[in-house]
Order: sequence, then structure tokens, then C-alpha cells
Amino acid sequence: MLEVHQFACLSDNYGFLLHDPVSEETVCIDTPDADAYLAAARGQHWQITQIWNTHWHPDHAGGNAAIKAATHCEVIGPAEVEKLGTAPDRVVKHGDVLELGDWQVHVIDVSGHTNGHIAYHIPKAELAFVGDSVFALGCGRMFEGTPDQFWASLCRVKALPPSTMLYCAHEYTESNLRFALHADPENAKLQDYAEHIGKVRAAGKPTVPTTLSRELATNPFLRADDTALQARWGGGDAVATFAALRAAKDSF
Repeated sequence: MLEVHQFACLSDNYGFLLHDPVSEETVCIDTPDADAYLAAARGQHWQITQIWNTHWHPDHAGGNAAIKAATHCEVIGPAEVEKLGTAPDRVVKHGDVLELGDWQVHVIDVSGHTNGHIAYHIPKAELAFVGDSVFALGCGRMFEGTPDQFWASLCRVKALPPSTMLYCAHEYTESNLRFALHADPENAKLQDYAEHIGKVRAAGKPTVPTTLSRELATNPFLRADDTALQARWGGGDAVATFAALRAAKDSF
């Protein structure tokens, strides 16, 4: 069984170490803070062997060089990571398949927040590392992509098994919740989720990971194809509704 060690990084990032106890390989999922990752690996008595970047932003790939220098690990990610000055050792794109021990890892294009943004899905483990493409009750701000591109990316996430655990990269859930309740005020499942989030955060616990099934029922950005949301926000189709929701969230 794969092990995920989750820890806080920077102001609101989460760091993830993914460990296969059989092969003894350990992967950094993004690298917002090299020192935090190295300390976390030492604390777990794990040796970092790979880095998987989801996209090029510094709070996701900025620690690559320091971790590689300390561990001699392989850096894997989209070509756009080169914007930070150093290309990945291995460039991957949609449809590529990686291996972590005996586990297959599928690379999914989730561009929109940035171009070249990818997610890493491990079907047999029922988990996916989605970076800033999807958050609990939200999605990434659209810095480089277009609404139709981003919606197509979210549809790829929506098509994963509903039991998939989504490991998103930031603790944005309370902020996202306020907008979700504004966007979809009559959603009873969202109201139940809101109560759960309040209890979790009051206890000082993370709301990440989340399940795809819960997000499909409550996340307005994943529900832009819902007729009720389209009537409230859209121009009759999912792309227009997604664009309207994203624009409204940007100024909320």
C-alpha cells in the first residue's frame, strides 16, 4: 500500500511525500519549500528518489534544485517547468504513464490555471495529485488558460472514479466555501459539507484530501454542466457557465 505523508508548507500550501514501502522509493509531489520536504523525509526515514511537478509556479517547483542537489533524485514534470531556469530530467505530458515500484501512474492534462499543468493519477491506489487545477470546492485561478481549455481539463478529472481521493495543493476550502454557497445556495449536500468543514477547521485539521464524489456533488466549478447552475450563471452551456463562475470568484 502506498503511503502519503502530508504536511504544511509556506503560508497555505500542502507538501506531499508519496512512499512505496516495497520499492522504498519516495516522491515529492511538487516542491514549494525544499527545507520542509527534506526535513519531512528525514522524519519519516524515507529517501527521496523522484520529484513530480504539476506545474511551473515557484510554489510548486521552486525547491527542485535544492532537493535534487541534496538527494540526486529525478525531476519529472511538464516542459513549462523550465520557466524557472532548469528543465525537468524527464518531461511528461497527457497520456504518459510513470511507474513507482509496481504502481502505474497516469499523467493527465489539467491545463487552465497554467498551460502544461498536469495531474498524477494512480488508479489502483484510488488517488490523484491535482496541484492547483482542482481544490476542495474550487479550482485554480485561470492565469494562462481559456475557459474551454479549463473546462475540458475539469471534465478529465470528473471522469475519474468517484472514489478517487484528490490531493490538492492549498488549504483554500473555507474561502471556496463562501463562494460556493453564494453560487449554489440551494444545494443541500453543499450545506452539509459546510457543516463538516467548519468542524474540521475548528479542530485545526486539514480539509485536504477530498473525494471526487463529494466534489462532484458540491463544487460549483465541477458542476458547470448542471442545468440549475447554468440557469443561474450561464449562457446555456457548461463552458459559458464555468467562465461566469470563474470570473465571479475572481472578484468575490
